[in-house]
Amino acid sequence: MKIPTIHGYIERRILINFTAEPHVVQNILPKPFRPKLFNNKAIVGICLIRLKDIKPKGFPDFMGINSENGAHRIAVEWDEDGETKTGVYIPRRDTSLKLNALVGGRIFPGKHEQADFEVKEAEGKYHVGFTSTDGTQIVIDAAETDVFPSGSVFKTLDNASQFFESGDLGYSPNRNTFEGLRLKAYSWKVRPLNVQSVKSSFFEDPEIFPAGSIQFDNALLMTDIEHEWIAASMKLKE
Repeated sequence: MKIPTIHGYIERRILINFTAEPHVVQNILPKPFRPKLFNNKAIVGICLIRLKDIKPKGFPDFMGINSENGAHRIAVEWDEDGETKTGVYIPRRDTSLKLNALVGGRIFPGKHEQADFEVKEAEGKYHVGFTSTDGTQIVIDAAETDVFPSGSVFKTLDNASQFFESGDLGYSPNRNTFEGLRLKAYSWKVRPLNVQSVKSSFFEDPEIFPAGSIQFDNALLMTDIEHEWIAASMKLKE
């Protein structure tokens, strides 16, 4: 079944970004993907996104659904038709909405895990996290700021913005294929977040990321973005 074009609004999107050693990331990537590097570092992270009025394009907003969602992301590149393509590989998706978990791979790409989300937002401060049914956890405490962290591998907000904007095509595993979905944001503007604390059971797992192989880098915020998700024109096979 072809996934329809989806339309809605991103009320809030937090990108939590880490740098990691490329050979470690390559070990968790299936073929044909390889890490997309920035200054010799692989870029991995989590997207914490609240969606509003999500429905097939052309349907009225009142028919849409709202949800909190989390996606583990790895910036990747791969060769296709003689060209190098870029995007993100999404090994897992988590959602607050049971419907998403039930229809993952039919209306939304890839399998979705059911998760309990905790969200507190006020006066530019954000506490967002979830615990999934399999015990996967992520939580971040952060506040809006005008200052991009000087220690980031990206050095400037513009560099980071361009890197993540180019990763608009995401592939998720589902059965024996990788399902593709492209984010078409009607506008693109990211703002830096000052992070007080961040914890991730996935990125802190030493069996996946040995000690010293991964480091938190930065977090970015997007709000109130009208968008579409468009199914990719092909499915990559393992």
